[in-house]
Amino acid sequence: MPITGYSHVRLTVTDIARSRAFYDEVFGFDVAFEVPADADDATREQLWFVFDGVIYQVPGGLLGLRPTAPDGDVFDENRAGLDHLSFGVDSRADLDAVAAKLDALGVEHEPVKDIGMGFLLEFRDPDNIALELMAPAGS
Repeated sequence: MPITGYSHVRLTVTDIARSRAFYDEVFGFDVAFEVPADADDATREQLWFVFDGVIYQVPGGLLGLRPTAPDGDVFDENRAGLDHLSFGVDSRADLDAVAAKLDALGVEHEPVKDIGMGFLLEFRDPDNIALELMAPAGS
């Protein structure tokens, strides 16, 4: 298989407004695709793949949020499917800065951990989806 890299991941969420606010505040990704509230039928048809959510541009690919999970549903990494989503950062100092930002936003997180092969910061989104940031060892 001649895979050239990561393309995209789409997460199913229960409340797009709540999830969007979280991902906007925590990550600050640029929006690649969304359907404008005042979109005409032609625009909605052209952007069908957004599924009433949002798609962010992330380094190396795309991250989508799709609001189709039923109310009250909660992510569980012990069921079949996604275990967690991890993003890379350059250094341990970046993780410390993100931990401070999460504290300021009131987002619970684990302490930065040295796991030998690198440093890890773990936290969860509003649907309990496990997220982490990882920096290389020696950074």
